[in-house]
Amino acid sequence: MMAELRDEHGIKAISEAFGCSASGLYRARRRHVRPGPQAASNNELLVEIRKIHKTHKSRYGSPRIAMELRRKGYVCGTNRVARLMRAHGIKGLRAKRKTPRTTDSRHGGRVAPNLLKSLDITRPNQAWAMDITYLKAGGDWVYLAAVLDLFTHEIVGWQIATHMRSELVEEALRNAVARTAPAGSVLIHSDRGSQYCSDEFIGLAKDFGMVRSMSAKGNCYDNATMESFFGVLKREELDRMQLADLKEARAVVFGYIEGYYNTRRLHTTLGMTPSEFAESWNQDDAAPAAEFSEHGDLPKSEEKRPESECPLVPTHGRTSGYPSGGCSPAEPPSVSPNSISDAPNLIDVETKLN
Repeated sequence: MMAELRDEHGIKAISEAFGCSASGLYRARRRHVRPGPQAASNNELLVEIRKIHKTHKSRYGSPRIAMELRRKGYVCGTNRVARLMRAHGIKGLRAKRKTPRTTDSRHGGRVAPNLLKSLDITRPNQAWAMDITYLKAGGDWVYLAAVLDLFTHEIVGWQIATHMRSELVEEALRNAVARTAPAGSVLIHSDRGSQYCSDEFIGLAKDFGMVRSMSAKGNCYDNATMESFFGVLKREELDRMQLADLKEARAVVFGYIEGYYNTRRLHTTLGMTPSEFAESWNQDDAAPAAEFSEHGDLPKSEEKRPESECPLVPTHGRTSGYPSGGCSPAEPPSVSPNSISDAPNLIDVETKLN
């Protein structure tokens, strides 16, 4: 009907007769036109994108939403998901910038060499990363110490307190050992903070038969894996909260780590959650290639691929150097310690760990 009137009278005359603009008539016409296959597919995807975004409380951006869609059987690329999210104003959470100092390396404690960068990580409980971060609770700061398995990417131990004394990191390490009961020696990597150089922490590590490793002085990339986790925790959970006190902070951190990060949040390197990867691991599996990076096997185009060619479990290559090779460049020789007290022989360490 509209097409006939337009051909006979012209769109300008029709718009004047109906008291509306020409652009309004065109929009009305488009709403009544049946969408093509691509538009229908996009609409279907958009419904699922909104569901996933809501389920994960706006924590997911386009890479993880695309991964979740593929797990559900949809054929789509990350770029396509990103375009749909951008067009409809769907955004993942962004971090807020606050940087109180938590590392004090101005001490006379015994530091350790960086043994992590030369280690191939091929199994759980082979190498753990440790670090401390701050959380705002009421009018004060509270501090979270965490232990992350560099193979499974699980947070295997943590502790929170109103202080940053050595007891904080000692308790986090005890909790990790109690939780995982490692069968052999574990390499524990940290920055050069005074807590990790204290006699008490060194003694505890020796009691557990563990080998210490530390970041080079002034090299912020050495412990990038832990820094990335803390950034994710704050961006996805803590930045939008006002914690009242230590008790609430502990409850929120517990809920995020144990109820979400380890068990429900997809890891872009693993293609699954850390707990799923830990449960599916066996001696023949290879180690992840990079931490907090784009999933290596995700399709770059939107072309259709058979389900058999889109495995949930990626095929990783062996790690050479840092386990977080995607974000941790090689350490400059100028900051690499050559002779450090309490430094074990590297060949003996690798023999012990493997």
